[in-house]
Amino acid sequence: MRVAIVGVGNCASSLVQGRYYYEDAKKDDFVPGLMHVELGGYHVRDIEFVAAFDIDKNKVGKDLSEAIFEKPNNTYKFQKVANMGVPVERGMTHDGLGKYLSQII
Repeated sequence: MRVAIVGVGNCASSLVQGRYYYEDAKKDDFVPGLMHVELGGYHVRDIEFVAAFDIDKNKVGKDLSEAIFEKPNNTYKFQKVANMGVPVERGMTHDGLGKYLSQII
């Protein structure tokens, strides 16, 4: 299952880490954070991240495996993620810019 991520924030960090953390889980294993290891015939290991987009200058241009741990993300690091060969590309700014966001893009 090919997945593109728009917004490399805390949820994306947990998703990417979880994909690798649970890749060897068995279908009937109890897995905290997941209702099912396999859904519709797809196992969690079938997820392949193929693209990522963000507007944060600290994340853009980095590999997704690095960008998921960049500030202001503060998700607990529970899984080492090897280089994925997926560069974070600059996304479009549609929501406007607040005081703090304008300092990091």
